[in-house]
Amino acid sequence: MTGGAVKNTNMSRAVSGISWAVAGGFAAWAGSRILSVDRARQAETLAVPALTFTPQVSRAAPWAALALRLAGRRGPAATTAIAAAALGLVVRTRTISRPQPGATGPMLRVLTHNMYFGRADAEILVTRVRQLDADVLFLQELTEDAVTRLKQAGLDDLMPHTQLDLRGGSRGSGIYARFPLSDGPAVPVIHMAQPTALLELPNGQRVELICVHPVTPRPLRAGATQWREEIGVLPPPGDRPRIVAGDFNATFDHAVFRDVLRLGYADAGLHTGNALTPTWGPPGRNNALFTLDHVLVDRNCAVLGYSVHYIPGTDHRAVYAEIQLPEQQPAPDAGPAPGQG
Repeated sequence: MTGGAVKNTNMSRAVSGISWAVAGGFAAWAGSRILSVDRARQAETLAVPALTFTPQVSRAAPWAALALRLAGRRGPAATTAIAAAALGLVVRTRTISRPQPGATGPMLRVLTHNMYFGRADAEILVTRVRQLDADVLFLQELTEDAVTRLKQAGLDDLMPHTQLDLRGGSRGSGIYARFPLSDGPAVPVIHMAQPTALLELPNGQRVELICVHPVTPRPLRAGATQWREEIGVLPPPGDRPRIVAGDFNATFDHAVFRDVLRLGYADAGLHTGNALTPTWGPPGRNNALFTLDHVLVDRNCAVLGYSVHYIPGTDHRAVYAEIQLPEQQPAPDAGPAPGQG
């Protein structure tokens, strides 16, 4: 065999190896997502942050399959195409709106936003609250300085009722509302503040509110383990309508977030076909990458509107949802009044 032939053979083997490595990578990603590999304690440290990129990998897979096919690598191309189809099926269902229950109660408009260490532009955030006519505002990474700036921007005039838990730095959170608030459902304490409240509407109906903010599942120092445990403290819906909103640091590609939905919650973005709209991106950039912020409602509520809004000064987008509550159930019959029995 001549030197040229040997060189060509070696080159062919190298290209074949690279082609199968690409195909194997996409196939492994699809398998990891479908099999929920991020549930495994041994894999979660890397799998949890990696699977956040599943929508991006899903978009890249068909192009990789096409490139391999044009390069004459039929086996790797077929493997990549199968992985692309699997990932596409998982991801693209998020653009399909779901049937809504026939809720006939009051409308409730809610907005949730991570303020990025309190740096979000308070004036623009309050302007957005006013434009959307929001009834409830969930805030994460709320600082004392941000509370002051929000008050100066007029938020207290729009939403005079609050449940705030300010822990310093990025650990604070709060709930603002147009209507009276009282103590909400009990939720175990975690590193970040997760205040709860019971909202009383003008018709007397009460709605439970939970502001969510687990830690970021960083790939080092057991961050994924703590994150999974903190999301796991969220309780299932109760007898009253419930809204659970905030920065979950989780996407639909994380098994622990899907477990929360299985408790009996509906994701507002998913049920309106907007679940691929990203809500987080690197600070200082206009393009968001991941859908980490969510508004969840119990499944007796209907989601009639959903949108994501840019607020300067923060790495998160604000998420808005219009929620139709179920009709208020009459109180149980307490029996005849005194003297009438």
